[in-house]
Amino acid sequence: MKQIGVLISGRGSNLQAIIDAGLPVAVVISNDPSAFGLERAKKHNIPAVIINHKDYKDKNTYELEIVKVLQKHKVDLVCLAGYMRIVGEVLLQNYPNKILNIHPALLPSFPGLHSQKQALAHGVKISGCTVHFVDEGCDTGPIIMQAAVPVVENDTEETLSARILEQEHIIYPQAIKLVCEGRIKNEKKV
Repeated sequence: MKQIGVLISGRGSNLQAIIDAGLPVAVVISNDPSAFGLERAKKHNIPAVIINHKDYKDKNTYELEIVKVLQKHKVDLVCLAGYMRIVGEVLLQNYPNKILNIHPALLPSFPGLHSQKQALAHGVKISGCTVHFVDEGCDTGPIIMQAAVPVVENDTEETLSARILEQEHIIYPQAIKLVCEGRIKNEKKV
């Protein structure tokens, strides 16, 4: 089984879903020292490393430090789980077609931040989440798996987000497992 490195910025609920699915997480890296996901990693005896982007002069230097940690832990696949940074050239070059992300919308609709707010503003009847390979764009990589979530009449950004998150916790581990088993590959040139 491939070794997984998980990049986080927050509470780490998708990290927990990955751990609960029994997937081999070799290291968790957070750009935010206060991310609760670091505590989740420690609870499961997974190395937890803080690499704060604010401590580096530029994105390339910051990402080179991430790559060093990933390589030290022999990571084969990088999973973004609430990682609130756009992946740059250094990570993409070092892990071509080996970076996954979970996004709280049915891509290609509503990429970027505040996807649920965008969905509600557009009046969609169905929203959901998407697992995709990461490329140089913002939420533009090839789609691996999606789950639909109905939008109900009195939904708020918070209620819709909570229902979508439940589906994220289901499909992200499934998609990661398929990629780890070699059953899904991204052959797009990065």
